[in-house]
Formats: sequence, structure tokens, C-alpha cells
Amino acid sequence: MKQTLLLVDDEQDILDLLTFNLHTEGFETISATDGEEAIEAARIHKPDLILLDVMLPGKDGWSVLRELRNHEETRYIPVIFLTARDNEIDEVVGLELGADDYIVKPISIRKLITRIKVALRKEKRHEQDSANQDNVLKFGDLLIDPDSYLVRVRGEVVKFTKKEFELIHYLASRPGRVITRDTLLDAIWGYDVVVIDRTIDVHIRKIREKLGEQYAGMIETVKGVGYRMRVGDE
Repeated sequence: MKQTLLLVDDEQDILDLLTFNLHTEGFETISATDGEEAIEAARIHKPDLILLDVMLPGKDGWSVLRELRNHEETRYIPVIFLTARDNEIDEVVGLELGADDYIVKPISIRKLITRIKVALRKEKRHEQDSANQDNVLKFGDLLIDPDSYLVRVRGEVVKFTKKEFELIHYLASRPGRVITRDTLLDAIWGYDVVVIDRTIDVHIRKIREKLGEQYAGMIETVKGVGYRMRVGDE
């Protein structure tokens, strides 16, 4: 079955170029030219991946991603920003919101398709890993369920973005081990995605905030190295 990509851009020439080249690579595509249309298309069609511009009529790309991540049926669809906004702050914002990649225009079609395929392969590996795991990770009243992407604290569901969940699950599945920032970047974002160390730190800060005072300290910072999930009374 062909994989379907949702292309979101308000420039028809770009949509036409992307559509032609992605069809050549064997993908199906759906197009949207504004934020509201993108959200509706994502909910109806549930694409395998969304290629999203930031500067859109009405709701911008940031707002679109926030809304997608706040709805169960679209929360875990991989999203790649493809935008002309070329500065570090915008990239950090996009990744903080839960984007899987941030690509600055212009980019060669060959490189873009490679990045798309990397994101899709990573999502497929995660689905396969989840299918092979039938146990919930438990740390007292903190439960992390890789099958449903759910985190519960004292029985209450705590909402995490996809990247936040992948980070806490990666650390929790290796309790007591110090994981370097480089290892986390490669494991969660992939070798072919260029992100900065601060991205990890921002995501960890948000995870701690969501866990609350009782469990925030379980994710320990190892200065100059990375992070680890504390176990027991360490």
C-alpha cells in the first residue's frame, strides 16, 4: 500500500513541484493551502506524514501543529516543517512543538525525499518496537505505556508530545544508565536530522514540568554528559 503525505503550502507552484516528485517516488499526496484546511485533511485522511509550511493564511504552521498534537487521532502523525524561516529560534520552536524535522527552503528535491523517507522509516521502527512490547514501564505511580503512547501519574493521563514521549520512554527503558545528548539526538531525531543540544534540554525541562514535583527529579542531569532515569533511592 502506498504511503500518503499531506502537503501544506499556500504556494501552488511548490505544491505542484512536490506532488510531481513525490508521485514519481511512489507516494500518494493530499494538498492543503491554509491552516484550517490542513487540520481538516489530517483528521479525515490520517496521512502517514505531513509536510508543513510555517507561513500560512489564517492559522500558521505553529498553530496547526499545536492543534494536531492536541487531538488523539492526529497526535502521532510525523510532521516535517518545510519553510523559508531560516533562524535558530524558529527551528527550536518547531521542534519544541513536536515536529519530527525542520527543513529550510530551498532544498534539493532529492535531499527532501531522503529526509521524508528517514522520518517514515523511524516511525515504522517505532511501531514495530511497540508491537513487540506488551509491558508497561512502572516507577511507583508513574506508568509509561509504549503501546498507547500514554504516561500516567497517580492514575491520571499526562499529555506528552511525540518527541517528549519518545525521550522519557528511551530513558525509562534504560534505568540507571547515563545517556549522552548525542545518543538521545540520534535515537529520537535520527542521524540525518540536524538539531542542537538545547533541543534536548528544552524537551527534558518540559517533561519534568509535566511529571510534577514528585517525579521530575527522576530524570537526572549529568553535567557535561547527558541524562539518566534514576531508580530506587539513588
